[in-house]
Amino acid sequence: MDSFRLAVFNTQPPHLYKGGVERRINETMNRLTTAAATTTKQVDITVYSGTKAGFKKPINIEGVNFVPLASTDKVYPIDNWTFNRTVAKTIFNANIYEAHNDNGYGLLKAFKNKTEKKPFIHTIHGVLADEFEQAKLQGQLSFRGKVANQFMARLAKLESKTAKEADLIVTISEHSLKKIQKHYDIDPSKVRIVPNGVDPEKYKPIENPYALKSMFGLNEQALVVLFVGSLIPRKGLTFLVEAAKQVVKTQLNVQFVIVGEGPFKTQLLNSLIAAKLLDNFIFKSGLSEKDLSLLYGCSDVFVLPSIQEGQGIVLLEALASEKPVVAFDIGGVNEIIINGKTGLLATCGHSEELAEALLKLLGDASLRQCMGAAGRKFAIENFTWTTCAKKMLTIYCEALEFKAPVLS
Repeated sequence: MDSFRLAVFNTQPPHLYKGGVERRINETMNRLTTAAATTTKQVDITVYSGTKAGFKKPINIEGVNFVPLASTDKVYPIDNWTFNRTVAKTIFNANIYEAHNDNGYGLLKAFKNKTEKKPFIHTIHGVLADEFEQAKLQGQLSFRGKVANQFMARLAKLESKTAKEADLIVTISEHSLKKIQKHYDIDPSKVRIVPNGVDPEKYKPIENPYALKSMFGLNEQALVVLFVGSLIPRKGLTFLVEAAKQVVKTQLNVQFVIVGEGPFKTQLLNSLIAAKLLDNFIFKSGLSEKDLSLLYGCSDVFVLPSIQEGQGIVLLEALASEKPVVAFDIGGVNEIIINGKTGLLATCGHSEELAEALLKLLGDASLRQCMGAAGRKFAIENFTWTTCAKKMLTIYCEALEFKAPVLS
């Protein structure tokens, strides 16, 4: 087989959303089509996603076909249910299929009614059963949160079933593999680990970060601590607020920049007001990728106080931008951040340790520079989107039972 057709499924249109899953799809698919010209194997890629964010008509972007399938455009997880119902009723023409997270189970249902079976790869980013368990442990969920968590429990069962029926499973870290085995009882021999990546040409150090700070409304003389991510409970922003109380007592010229939106924002703002820290925090959202890369560049320290994380593309972006990272020592994160070399890790849930790590880096410019340089080197050597695409092509070829071409 000199060529093959790949169909990829994800509820949210990857070209219109900026989440980690969507970015992985965009970056890897783009590199697969680009690399096809240098190999004897040609890859024809079609990405199917829900009719969200106004996505109504098929479009081809840099050689990748994006096709809408009917779904709601309301809220997770209703969108997933309606999208998968459409998937089950649609006829596809591909040699191999890949579904991300809890998408694509409608396809496996449809396969059962056909005599010909095609290879199916299930890519799991965050393990839903683990997210459900963590949400229950946190407690204090709102009524809406409890309802959403019950839907997640049902989707976790479907994710488990899909994983068991898939030919191969791809996940992003050793931590995620352990969670898959724990919750879904999957034979590890059919799981392949392919970490996310970063584009080191987009995310890189900048020559004069101080001049750029005013562009984002920052004090040119201030030290900047950057957070990028969804404003949801598992991102641990409550711990960052507690740590910030200690940090500002020593570092009077520090500014915390929060990039992202989410249901936790109102609670976060209230916490900052109560702690009299609102003036130390700046909120940003809707940034273009170019502006986001510049914001990484003019920050001094990156912080990710997540209490649960499969891997974290933002960590790779920070490393590629030559920024040291402060985070909690949890699975997924500690596979990327080397404590004492590319960043500092604190015991999960300990705001005091988080504050100590931040203060150590904020107070030592040479240490920040040293860790930043080590982080970029580590990211380039181990976590680029090109590396991710090469590994995925090998897996597609494994599923199709032919030798993988060599990408330049």
